[in-house]
Parts: sequence; structure tokens; C-alpha cells
Amino acid sequence: MPCSYVIRGKGFWRLMVIAWSMVVLCLRSHQRILSCNVKYNLQTQNPPMVRYLSWTACQCQERSIVEGNLLGLCGCETDKVSTWFDSYEKMGKPNKEKVTRVQAKVGEACLMGGKDPSNLDGFDVFGVAEVLILNLLMQHPWNETVRVAIDLEAMGIGGKSGIFQAGRHPWAIENFALVAKYPSGQIIAQDLFSSGAIKSATDFQVYQEVAGLSGLDFAYSDNSAVYHTKNDKLELLESGSLQHLGENMLSFLIHVAASSHIPKGNAIEEQENTGQNAATFFDILGTYMIVYRQPFANMLHNSVIMQSLLIWATSLLMGGYPAAVSLALSFLSVILMWIFALGFSVLIAFILPLVSSSPVPYVASPWLVVGLFAAPALLGALTGQHLGYLFLQTYLSNVYSKRKLLPPAIQADLIKLEAERWLYKAGTVQWLILLIIGNYYKIGSSYLALVWLVPPAFAYGLLEATLSPVRLPKPLKLATLLMGLAVPIVISAGIFIRLVGTIIGTLVRFDRNPGSTPEWLGNVIIAAFIAVVMCLTLVYLLSYVHLSGAKRSIVLATCLLFGLSFTVILSGIVPPFTEDTARAVNVVHVVDTTGRFEGKQILAHMYLFKYGCWTYDDTKGGWSKSDIPTFHIDSDTKSSERITQVSVDTKGSIRWVLAINTEEIEDFKFKVNSEELVPLGDKSSADGWHIIQFAGGKNAPTIFDLTLFWNKNSTRSTHKGDERPLLKLRTDVDRLTPKTERVLSKLPPWCSLFGKSTSPHTLAFLTSLPVNL
Repeated sequence: MPCSYVIRGKGFWRLMVIAWSMVVLCLRSHQRILSCNVKYNLQTQNPPMVRYLSWTACQCQERSIVEGNLLGLCGCETDKVSTWFDSYEKMGKPNKEKVTRVQAKVGEACLMGGKDPSNLDGFDVFGVAEVLILNLLMQHPWNETVRVAIDLEAMGIGGKSGIFQAGRHPWAIENFALVAKYPSGQIIAQDLFSSGAIKSATDFQVYQEVAGLSGLDFAYSDNSAVYHTKNDKLELLESGSLQHLGENMLSFLIHVAASSHIPKGNAIEEQENTGQNAATFFDILGTYMIVYRQPFANMLHNSVIMQSLLIWATSLLMGGYPAAVSLALSFLSVILMWIFALGFSVLIAFILPLVSSSPVPYVASPWLVVGLFAAPALLGALTGQHLGYLFLQTYLSNVYSKRKLLPPAIQADLIKLEAERWLYKAGTVQWLILLIIGNYYKIGSSYLALVWLVPPAFAYGLLEATLSPVRLPKPLKLATLLMGLAVPIVISAGIFIRLVGTIIGTLVRFDRNPGSTPEWLGNVIIAAFIAVVMCLTLVYLLSYVHLSGAKRSIVLATCLLFGLSFTVILSGIVPPFTEDTARAVNVVHVVDTTGRFEGKQILAHMYLFKYGCWTYDDTKGGWSKSDIPTFHIDSDTKSSERITQVSVDTKGSIRWVLAINTEEIEDFKFKVNSEELVPLGDKSSADGWHIIQFAGGKNAPTIFDLTLFWNKNSTRSTHKGDERPLLKLRTDVDRLTPKTERVLSKLPPWCSLFGKSTSPHTLAFLTSLPVNL
């Protein structure tokens, strides 16, 4: 019997090598797809007519490099694909030429593939800003024939362009999976995005919410730390990434153009019951995509759940009371594993900001999280499970002492083997519970629980099941672990690793409202996510460790790895940020006319946030009083219902934010040039404010009419000096003042302005309208 443990120890390390080889296979598959031969020369000096556009890219500080839209316009007799792309006035002629070349070469891709885009009736180019999407959807003559919207987004640069939203109608994702050469998409990304865990929005939401369309939403997610910074540029985009997206979209467009089953009506979302016909989708190593609808998912999940419960019920009936207690104690080991893994990794997350020059010192070197968080999580998981193993072993010792007449040495070995088997089976219980929860709430990512439950349980039943409590337990076979984990690792390893990288990249802009979140929160999020992934995926593997003789080696290796990583952070050998992976900041020259500071009516100061530094010195240059936005009271009637007409003049600003006090205002209307932008009814609020954000084009209006309907229980009286205003307005102007230029010139090279449609420009004006008119 002792010899079997020695053999297990050697085999365990061989199995570890095999498991890591599977993970590397997933990553190599990812790289192989991106390194395919590129057919298109993106540097052509004589691009043909830009009419054959299937996707586009642009380079600028305020826009993501590969970000555009495909809007399928399919009428009764014609098929059209029209596109638009984000533009920016300061991108310059050279960069615009690069965009044109990319557009042109995608058109050439259609021609070189032997497919004439003119067969699709036309590819039309729109170089516009986001705001014009609404005009296209609501006013354009084609709006009644729109069927499907395809959004080509980016929250990083490079890698595979994967689907992270598929809409509620499964037609688009089913056809894409049918013909895409290198399909990439995971519904877990859609679930995370729709849950609000990712604080962002995409243009695809406009199509869904305004036009009622379904479709596909793609995004590049690698190296997401450079998103909307100076490093978000074409030179950093791998040509294989362009090839990957271009080939997939070309195949998809050609296929759907010839299809006779395009959904009818422009509000196809209404034709499908969201909960009953949603699609579950995921790719396998980027070569094949599996898609199935919710009815099939319900049938599959319910079948697995019922069979699992039946097997467990039969097992517990045969094993009696000791089996039930053993199951409870083995599941206790799972709970302890989670507690210790989360505790160890989160503890390091709290310590890092105290000892490091940056709260997130691993952004430029994401590999550091392996030592900083994964190693403590592994140590905690092993510690927690081993404590549960000892409790279970103690209980089984009492059980065996009563019913087994065996020599003490053999009995001790049998107890260890029995405890080991219960730990393995506790892993299936963990995934069964997650499958039941996911199936109840119709969560698309429940397929992960399915693939981590069925193969390990099947392997155990085939190779390990004793079928009778009379038979003595034997050591778990390594073949059981290899057979049980092969499929789950191949399917899920890539998405877990990519999600960790994406989360790390987003930490550079995590604090959108400076000072609103503690410094340790970003570390806690990434540490908790890594700990959760390790507890979920290592529960089967760790059950083999306790008898393998590898515990001491694993503990020493994890401690050494953590020590080295922590030393690298403390010594500053690896900088938190680099010029290529820069710290996102915003430098804003703020002109405050609200009179909140020192009783001054107009106060100018510089505000550098993400760090929260500001100064009042030499801030009165580069702007004039004519730039300050104004409120004008056109009328204020106080009959049975108080109604106030306010004219809002944003002066030269075409990007602004207006906050309306919902404690005083019950409802409102918002118009421009007699066109109603915000109608009456259905007003929401957050912390007592309703927020309106506006971003217009070059010739966008700057004067708006606001009609306010007061609450009947409104104070309508003078409050104390800290009263909340009725209206607050912040207008942004894209202008560099002398003070702003000096501050920008002094920023270190590892800092970069963060530019997004909701981020302030370098000059902002604040004004307000008091409640007591």
C-alpha cells in the first residue's frame, strides 16, 4: 500500500505537466489563428475606391483604433451592408489616410476572395460620430428595412475579435457559427457585460434599445490597458488580428446576403421571447463554435441535474447515515477551500497599495498576478481542503473502527483512500449546485458548470465506482483525472486566462470618478476573481494532492513564487507603468461659476484626476466669460401646477452633462429647435439626480429648451447655504489653455490622457441654477 503512494507522487507531477500542456495548447491555438498568412498589404499607396468596406479602423487619442459598425440593410429586393466609423477632427491627414487604406484593403479582400461586393448591392461608408447613429436609425429612409446590426468594437488592441454580445435573436449568431473560419465568442463575456460588472457601453446598445434590433457585437480585448489612450494606435495592432476579423466577416456577409431566411421586420427583438429563445454560444480553441437555444439548454441541463440527483440519492441510500455525514464533511472541505483561497489572495490585495508605489503595480506586467494572487490562492485552497480532509479522516476513523475488523495499518490506509474519494466527489457537488443555480436563472454561462460536471463524473463512474459499500476503496487513478479534465480545460482555460488579462487592463481606468473608490478595490476584484477560478477548476486536482507526497513541494513552490513576485514589486525592478502601457489620467482646466469655493462667483483651477491634484495658480488665461454656459428663465408659472421654462445655452460646447434635481422636479421635457429629444414620463434618477449626457458633431446645436414640472411637495423656498441646486451643467471644450499645456508637458512618459465620449475635455465650465428662482 505505501508503494502505491510513491508511484502516485511521481505520476501526479507527470499529470501536472500534462494539464499545463493543455493550457498551453489553448494559448497556442489562440496565437496560431493570429499568425495566419496575411493576404492584404495595408500600406498600399493607391487605394481603390472606398466602396467595399466591411469594417474599418481609425487612430486617434479619443477613439479606439479598431471600432466601427456594420449595419445590415436588407430590403425585399436588395441586400446592403453600410458602415460607419468613429472619427476625430484632430486625427490628422496621415492617420485618416491609414484609415482609408484599411477600408480599401478590406474591399480588396472581397475581390481577392473571388466575391464581388457589388453582388451585395453595395458597401457604403459613413465617416460619422456616434450621435448620427440615431439619425440613421430614426430618420433615414432605410430605417424600415434594417434587419441586423453588426458592431465591431474594441476595448483593447490586438488578439482575436470575439463576440461578447449576440442579441436576443439567435439568427445572427447561428449563421455566423455556421460559416466563420475562425469563430471566437464566449457567452460568459455577454453575461458579465449585461450584469453591469463591466462599467461601459457599446454602440450596439443603441441598435438594441432604440431600434429594437438584434445582431452581433465584436470586440478586441487584448492589451486593454491602452484603450482610449495615446498608445491606442494602428502600429500596435497585429496584422493577424485584422486577418482574423476580415475573414470571419467576409464569410458571414457573403452567407447572409444569399440567405432567404433573414428575419422580417425591423423590430425583430419583439418577435422572440428573451428568456425562451436566447442562444448559448462558445468556441472551442477558436476553430469551432457551438450554438444552441434555450429550450435545448433547459432540456440538457434538466436531464443532467435529474440524473445527478438520482445517482446521489441512490448512493446515499446505499451508504446510509455515514455516507450522508461523509458527504457533508467533504463539502465542508470545499467551503473551507473557498474561504482560505479568497482570504489569502484578498489579504495580499489589501497589502499591495501599502507597500507599492502604485495601487496596481502589475498592469504593465500582468504575469506578476500569478505570483501575487494565484500562488496565495492555491496555497489557501490547498490549506482549506486539507483541513476538511483531516475532519473527514477523523470521522471515517470512527466509522471504520466500528465496522471493519482490519489490521490498524491497512485500516489507516483505507481511511485515507476513502477520504480522497469523497473529496473528488465533493467537486462534482460544487459544480452541480452551480448548474442548478444557473439553470434556474437561465444564465448562458451555465454550460461551464455542465462541462466541469459531466466529464469528471463520467470518468469517476467509469473507472472508480465501487458500486457497493462492501468493496474496499482503491487509490484514485491518474487516468480518471486525465479523462475528466481534458474536455473542461480545452473548453474553458482560454476564456479564464483572457478574462484575467482584460480585467487587469481595465484597472488603469477603474476609478472614473476620482476618490469614489478605495485604492485597494481594483486589487480585491482581480484577486477574488483569480481565487474563484482556482477554486472552481482545481477542486478535482487538489483531491489527489493529500496522498501524493507533493504537498510540501507545492507549498514551497507557491511560497517561493509569491516571495519572488513580492520582492520584484517592493524593489521596483518591474515598473507599474511603461510608455507603452501608460497610466490613464485626465487634465482639466475647470472654470467654476457655481460660487461654491471661497464665495467667488467665478473660480478657475487646474484639475489632474486619477490622482486628484489641483492648483489655482495662473488659471485665468485661455478662456473668456463668453465661453461660460448660461441658464435663462423664460417663464415660471405657479398655478395649480408649477411649470418652469428654461433656456440652456452651452455656448461653444457640443459635449456636456446636465443634472436635474429630481427631489424638486417630478418630470421634464427637453427640446432643440422644436424637436423633442426627451419626452415626458419614465424618468429615473440616481442619488436624486437625472443625468443627461450630450455629444454632438461639428455643427451640433448649442441652445436647448427645458420644461420643468415641479413636485407638488417641492420646498420652493430658500434652504441653508448647502442647498442642492435645481440644475447643474458641465460643458466641455476641446481647447488647450496655456496652463493645461504646461501641465501636460510635465507629465511623465508613462502617463497618458484618457479620452472617451464621457470623459471631460481639457477645458470645462461648471454652472448651476438655484432652487429658489
